[in-house]
Amino acid sequence: MLEEVVKSSQPLPSSTKILIFGAGYSGQHIAKVARKLGATVLCSRRNIEKAGADFEFNSENKTLISDTIMENVTHIISCIPPNKLGQDPVIQRFKKILKKIPLKWVGYLSTTGVYGDYQGEWVSESSLTSPRQERSIRRLSCEKEWQSLGLPLQILRLPGIYGPGRSSLEVLKANKNMMVNKPGQVFSRIHIDDIAGAIMHLINFCSDGIKHEIINVADNNPANNVEVLSYAAKLLEIPLPRIESFEIASKHMSPIARSFWQENRKVSNKTLCNILGYNLIHSDYKSGLDDCFKSFNQ
Repeated sequence: MLEEVVKSSQPLPSSTKILIFGAGYSGQHIAKVARKLGATVLCSRRNIEKAGADFEFNSENKTLISDTIMENVTHIISCIPPNKLGQDPVIQRFKKILKKIPLKWVGYLSTTGVYGDYQGEWVSESSLTSPRQERSIRRLSCEKEWQSLGLPLQILRLPGIYGPGRSSLEVLKANKNMMVNKPGQVFSRIHIDDIAGAIMHLINFCSDGIKHEIINVADNNPANNVEVLSYAAKLLEIPLPRIESFEIASKHMSPIARSFWQENRKVSNKTLCNILGYNLIHSDYKSGLDDCFKSFNQ
């Protein structure tokens, strides 16, 4: 819940001005928390008519942006994915001005997909990156673009994102999923509360200098599909969906859905939690789904 994130975070200086590029599901939650903590926050969307849009940024139609948007900006968070060429849209448009602004912190939201397949083993920030999926190859390319700018940058590598309105509860209620059994397969996850909470923590922690440029943001408990859906079904008090083997289920999956099952890794959060001292609000999927259930519209 938003209140839990705010309660566990330190206030931000009143001079803090944050630009969030690509403020969709995660970005809007980050913005709400930052505003509650005293910051001025401006969010971009591809269409100014979209909810939460303070200004329009659409790299495909060369949107003009007022110079005042960048005035007095202290922090930038980019949630925008790479373009089809593997280039970062924010850097393509704002590279020169980004290097001139006296920024205090820049966060780039990337993906743990850049690690590639580790056959169920743990990955940390020091693990080799060997992405296999095209979308992850493009993400790694954008990470390198951001690193080349010499900004006070932290790259946050995120696994599966969920939260109220976008969780296994909605999937089960809509009868849009089955319990896929693939022995040994696990997925790491992160609740949007902890994306926002981790960012607020890092902004404060790094006020005297960046420590660790790349950080995994994941909960403590990578888990398989059957475990998570079983717990969601328990909360909803509905029968479990049917179980199918991956071999059978994969024949009916979309290519992008199938691609998620082709990689298997456990994402370590030790840098974030043990070294940098962030306390997770939702340490595992059970805590996270309990939170989602509080606002679930049955």
